[in-house]
Parts: sequence; structure tokens; C-alpha cells
Amino acid sequence: MIYNNVVLTVYDVKNVDKVINSLQRCAELSRQEAGCERLEVYQSQDHVRLFFLIEQWQSEEDLERHREGYAYQNIYLPEVLSIAARVPHLCNQVSA
Repeated sequence: MIYNNVVLTVYDVKNVDKVINSLQRCAELSRQEAGCERLEVYQSQDHVRLFFLIEQWQSEEDLERHREGYAYQNIYLPEVLSIAARVPHLCNQVSA
């Protein structure tokens, strides 16, 4: 199992609603991809420009395939990463 947790920080608060919309669309499509066990999007209550993507993939190959897929290439890259900083964290599960 691959756990990928991503922290996104939107550069300008005026783009927060656009990022929310794009992440919702991207997550909906990504959840339908082979190997996606979990993909959730959270927004910080204290810092509205801060988002967390919690992802669980069956294999590293599934995660790589996701990065080549429609949602990542046509929504996430152009609509989100053009206006937000991304810090990914590949993780090991310590407790369930």
C-alpha cells in the first residue's frame, strides 16, 4: 500500500474557490482510477489557503498511473499547481 499525503498552499486567497472546485472535480475522477483506495481533500479551518490531500493507492504503479491520468494532467496540473505550492509526503502507516 502507498500512502501519499500532499500539502497545498494557494498563493493568493482570491483563488481559493477555484482550487476547491478543481480539487473536487479531480478527486471525483481520481477515485474511479484503478488502485485508488482513498482520496480525500481537506481545507484548513484556520488557514483557508491550506489544503491536504490524503491518498492511498494499492501500489506505486497505481500512483504513477494516476499521475499520467486525465484528472492529474488536465485538472490538477494546469488548474491547481499553477496557483498553489505543493509539498508531497510519501508515508508509512504507523497505526490503523
